[in-house]
Amino acid sequence: MDLRFRDAKPTDEERAAVDDLLGPPASAWTGGSRTDADLRMAVRAEEARDQLLPALHAVNDRVGWISEGALDYICRRLNVPPSEAYGVATFYSLLSVEERPKRVLHVCTDLACQAKGSKDVCDRVRERFGPPGKDWQESPCLGLCERAPAALALEAGVPHRAEVYAPATPDTITTITGTAPGTNGHAPAVHVAGETPVKEAVPQSGDPGLVLLRRIGQVDPASLDDYRAAGGYTALRRAFELGPAGVIREVLESGLVGRGGAAFPTGRKWEATARQPDHPHYLVCNADESEPGTFKDRVVMEGDPYALIEAMTVAAYATGCSKGYLYIRGEYPRATARLQHAIATARSRGLLGDDILGKGLSFDIELRRGAGAYICGEETAIFNSIEGRRGEPRSKPPFPVEKGLFGKPTVVNNVETLVNVLPVLERGAQAYAAAEPKLFCVSGAVERPGVYELTFGATLRELLDLAGTTGTTRAVLLGGAAGAFVTDLDIPLTFEGTRNAGATLGSGVVLVIDDSVDLKALLLRIAEFFRDESCGQCVPCRVGTVRQEEALHRLTRRVDPNEPRRDDDPDLVLLREVGQTMRDASICGLGQTAWNAVESAIDRLGVFK
Repeated sequence: MDLRFRDAKPTDEERAAVDDLLGPPASAWTGGSRTDADLRMAVRAEEARDQLLPALHAVNDRVGWISEGALDYICRRLNVPPSEAYGVATFYSLLSVEERPKRVLHVCTDLACQAKGSKDVCDRVRERFGPPGKDWQESPCLGLCERAPAALALEAGVPHRAEVYAPATPDTITTITGTAPGTNGHAPAVHVAGETPVKEAVPQSGDPGLVLLRRIGQVDPASLDDYRAAGGYTALRRAFELGPAGVIREVLESGLVGRGGAAFPTGRKWEATARQPDHPHYLVCNADESEPGTFKDRVVMEGDPYALIEAMTVAAYATGCSKGYLYIRGEYPRATARLQHAIATARSRGLLGDDILGKGLSFDIELRRGAGAYICGEETAIFNSIEGRRGEPRSKPPFPVEKGLFGKPTVVNNVETLVNVLPVLERGAQAYAAAEPKLFCVSGAVERPGVYELTFGATLRELLDLAGTTGTTRAVLLGGAAGAFVTDLDIPLTFEGTRNAGATLGSGVVLVIDDSVDLKALLLRIAEFFRDESCGQCVPCRVGTVRQEEALHRLTRRVDPNEPRRDDDPDLVLLREVGQTMRDASICGLGQTAWNAVESAIDRLGVFK
């Protein structure tokens, strides 16, 4: 792709998709018709690069792919060099710069789905459409692990349509690959095959002891009145009583730490952002939940969207933010629709916008959809994605609290972290700390998969007793693809307890593996995942993830798979060297953790030995 504009022209449909988002072009310099004024003076278009990803989505959603003419028109509208826009468009797996059908099927082949038979689903799709390509694709985790195996059909049009199928069995493959009926409306239409209620993802639904999950399945997620009747906006009113500094003090005293895996103290992050003299401050909710096996944030957003809106408002009040971005996975159509409705309703009722609840707070939320990139879950990669750049991590320092989104102080928290702020304010810091809740995503060989809420300190065995294991538990993968396999079921589910056991809580993934699962195939899928999702920015990760996968393939293809391996086996030695290099030298957590699960499987489960 050249740095210069080409002669390709957008179709009327492509032009309309962009103009519906950005409005009509103001002059020839931004894609409009040439006028005498344009000839007399060339005025540089206003910088609007942060609209690049939404504009790419607009065309992709309406047409099904992004042509050279459409990309050229977007670049003119936003004053972005074509080569840079092409780099962004090709970064994301849900976007395409090659012509393809309007309807594309994405079949999850990641860990939970693989363990539940996604290979059979792929084989049936392959019989109908041939190898993966334009009509269908093998997909990383779709965040539907409690109903694995899963598939997602995306269909371009006005409006664009998303159909979620879970479980997607070979017997239902005709329905999955069929043509979806048309729909009416202006928001993205979402059809969930079987219309599984979100409460089915919460086996504990209705338990009076729940804190974070108490409303899911009990309250209409679309109704703001129901949310308020069930205690909604109590925390925000309490925040106004305490003042910004008082809110931060409560969060600090509660001991709340981030739930995305890093476990950084939330109060310290908020305090550091609030103290920054540079303005404006920004709030980013990281809802790009892409760790294989993770689906807790999706369940919260689908089942209790107003809780997240309220929590973001509290965070904005405490840290001095007037604008918040809610960055959600492109693979979460129902959660996206629920949040769009919740944001619009809250805004119309005076709970977003100017002078919220008459307290002088001005704060609003913009929803941004990701487009299929695991790396955008990294806190600085998410900034680049919002700003219209490739979703690559930034070097730190400077840290986000000093220089984050658009170069301004920014606080970033994930969904679970934010909704934990509500009970901190409702119950008080001391009461919260005495029984701090944590969400776990349980899937695999269990009778009742789903999102579970336990207090910190419960053991893995207690969690599995709630979920009900099926057969013999061979191992449990804690923390997802970036986590580790464990066999000790008496590990306390705390950050310290799992760390002492050589594992991590990570994002709360608990994938139960029984004897029916091919562990070597599972490890290969983990290696393929990290190879595919590496952004390629740093050499240790870009090269290391490829070498890791190659070594695992060689080990798996040995003539006698049961032949014992020596510790000095060349491929095992290579795996350890590559893994250590990625851990020590990669720029972000993706490369630093890409070897964890493989290492634990070799050392603790005896795979390849």
